[in-house]
Amino acid sequence: MTHFLKSLGMTALVLCTLQSCKKTNKTADPSTTEISENYVQENYTKKEVAISMRDGVKLHTTIYTPKDTSKEYPIIMQRTPYSSQPYGDGKFKTKIAPNINMMQEGYIVVYQDVRGRWKSEGHYENMRAYIPNKTSKDQIDESTDTYDTIDWLINNVEHNNGRVGIWGISYPGYYSTYATIDAHPALKAASPQACIGDFFFDDFHHNGAYMLSYFRATSLFGTPRPNGDSPVDTAWYTLPDLGTKDQYQFFLDQGPLKNLDRFFEYETADNKKMRPEGVTDDFFWNELKEHPNYDEMWQSRGLIQHLNKTKSHVATMIVGGWFDAEDLYGPLETYKNIEKHNTGAYNTMVFGPWDHGRWARRNGRNLVGNYYFGDSISEFFQDKIETKFFNHFLKEKGDGNTGLPEAYVYDSGKKEWNQFEAWPPQNTTKKAFYLSPNQELTPTKTADNKVEFVSDINKPVPYSEDIKSVFTPRKYMTDDQRFAARRADVLVFETDELTEELTLAGPILANLQVATTGTAADWIVKVIDVHPDDAETNEEMQDHLEMSNYHLMVRSEVLRGRFRNSFTTPEPFIPNEKTAVNIKLQDVFHTFKKGHKLQIQVQSTWFPLIDLNPQTYVDNIFKAEEADFKTQTHTVFTDSNIEFTVLQ
Repeated sequence: MTHFLKSLGMTALVLCTLQSCKKTNKTADPSTTEISENYVQENYTKKEVAISMRDGVKLHTTIYTPKDTSKEYPIIMQRTPYSSQPYGDGKFKTKIAPNINMMQEGYIVVYQDVRGRWKSEGHYENMRAYIPNKTSKDQIDESTDTYDTIDWLINNVEHNNGRVGIWGISYPGYYSTYATIDAHPALKAASPQACIGDFFFDDFHHNGAYMLSYFRATSLFGTPRPNGDSPVDTAWYTLPDLGTKDQYQFFLDQGPLKNLDRFFEYETADNKKMRPEGVTDDFFWNELKEHPNYDEMWQSRGLIQHLNKTKSHVATMIVGGWFDAEDLYGPLETYKNIEKHNTGAYNTMVFGPWDHGRWARRNGRNLVGNYYFGDSISEFFQDKIETKFFNHFLKEKGDGNTGLPEAYVYDSGKKEWNQFEAWPPQNTTKKAFYLSPNQELTPTKTADNKVEFVSDINKPVPYSEDIKSVFTPRKYMTDDQRFAARRADVLVFETDELTEELTLAGPILANLQVATTGTAADWIVKVIDVHPDDAETNEEMQDHLEMSNYHLMVRSEVLRGRFRNSFTTPEPFIPNEKTAVNIKLQDVFHTFKKGHKLQIQVQSTWFPLIDLNPQTYVDNIFKAEEADFKTQTHTVFTDSNIEFTVLQ
């Protein structure tokens, strides 16, 4: 989501993930430097209109049309809660369309403020629920708003060829997915990218664990406009000022989550809140607090379960980053569920070695945090994949013969693109590795045993050794995990040096057998690629690190233990009773090279990426008291295993 904050004027938010590296953008992309900042203004006309929806609400829409009117153009649109700025005559974006190729080739490019945001009328709902089987024009959702917008555009914008595409990253990616449900006949292509699928599994939660790292983002999505549903053209929300650059210590000192309520209360003399006049409540924070389980509210707002309503005339290309800390669940589940429910549709996926939205930039060298994956990877995607997809369905013959594969995926270990006709690839098998005593990770189960560790509530395991005050963290997804491996409260299980390559291509399932002296616990599993001593260090790496013995985090995930059997009906652990906890880790495509080691880390805190579990069962962790937080001893039994999808 932070990919779009720059357009909101939040220049203080650093968008680059390489803040602490020696260099960034070592190799500039020449094609970007050749384009004038006035290119859009010189080659496009801009018009701002208010399009009426079926219930009479008007949505602010900005239309960029090529000045060359000698031919017809397809429409490519983006619907966004982040503003279609700049507003006003004579004010132009410096870049439009999904990429510079499409901007230069000529498209009618449309940006729209979604209902209830910025200059659009109406009431905003975070992840507005889809309404099936509508019977009245007053029954609206994002699907109807998209339908009505497209219908207006093809009937009112001159020189359009009757074909429409939609794209977006993060929240706009969610609206792109939404557009495919009950889609307008003119919508021919959609590319949901880093698309949110369900806020109980994306962004604000991971498997029910609250992402404390998203605390500051709550204001962005949850602050009502100061004058109710009236449009505004400047930001009306502010991010909480934590007053420190050390988020770990800040949240540790705050204690229980309920102590954070003060950031979302009335402004008083004793509590100086950065709240615009008229704003009395941050409703999304209250929704988080009052709905700690996967209840009807969350279920109704999830989009994944409605993808059986997508229309087969819309070609889809789902895009994601293997190291996207914000939206990894969404694009993977979107692809898989469209594939499951709409077998006759053109549906493909593209996954590269990117963090959130990185594929939309032209950076030359491609890094996530300290880890270098190669050169011009984003440029390759834009030039050879994204442009080809949209041109085919919007400008050319529009059938399924695009020349693109079902899955265009980047092997983050070998650092190369691969093409498959299915995902996961057809030639894969399941292979389990057991968590054995003496820190061993073995393909066969050893004698029954157990490993214990103390989870000290006062000294939780940090998610990185480099925690700063950031809007949402990114670089930790590839951070060196040696700092964690050397802690007593992190269990480490590791193979010997591999004598041949091992390629993981698909989902990972951690089948844990655990126990705790308490009644509640979180369980975190990390998959690590341990590099050999002679691994080469890239120039951008932080000064104190070397690639020698680098512990690259390939995949990681948490499960809030109370949800081990059901996300809707939580339950406590029985103290000291052996219990199954199964954690679904998201897909990977990564080759562990010969001479590397495969390592698994298991821990119970991950702070302040996720909030602290009291380790004593309470009905609602958002309302837990200080006395509920207890240090406990956790046990992992050696019949636990990690099941990988291995490419043959």
